[in-house]
Amino acid sequence: MPPAISFRMRLCANAMAGHGVIACPTEAVWGLSCDPFSDVAVQRLLDLKQRPAHKGLILVAGDESQLAFLLEDLPEALQRKVRVSWPGPNTWLVPHRGRVPSLVHGRFESVAVRVSGHPLVRALCQVHGGPLVSSSANVAGSPAPKTLLAVRNYFGNRLDAVLPGAVGGSQRPSIIRDVFSDEVFRA
Repeated sequence: MPPAISFRMRLCANAMAGHGVIACPTEAVWGLSCDPFSDVAVQRLLDLKQRPAHKGLILVAGDESQLAFLLEDLPEALQRKVRVSWPGPNTWLVPHRGRVPSLVHGRFESVAVRVSGHPLVRALCQVHGGPLVSSSANVAGSPAPKTLLAVRNYFGNRLDAVLPGAVGGSQRPSIIRDVFSDEVFRA
């Protein structure tokens, strides 16, 4: 990783450790991220996006081990199904069993999780030491941004840090499916 990216990565991780909200490129669009276990940061992200808390958010990880606390109770066949789809644009709804804050899971008994295929997101999760909230970097109801300029137009200087980089090659956000039924909630 080039030194400039490594410096920005540490800057973003430090911002999140201090309850901050950052922007970073993901597989398809620019996203906002924060520490999912900081209610202050998650509420700030929701406020920035003007997103209702009851809708819930996605947790993104750098590798499967960062989500093991949510997957360990699933039957082995379901764990295998999830594992073979990662890393990549596959988000699964899995039972949270009270292991994530309500601001993250919203009104649901499940939480959306994925292991990112984007190298910067994966590295950021590793530097942070766990999963992150990941939500498109737009105000609710507005188009998801594909460029940093669009992110800056939405949020100006209200973000704590930005991880520079390019959006991945996916044409649209990840597919969201229920782990038990395979019902698709976002295609």
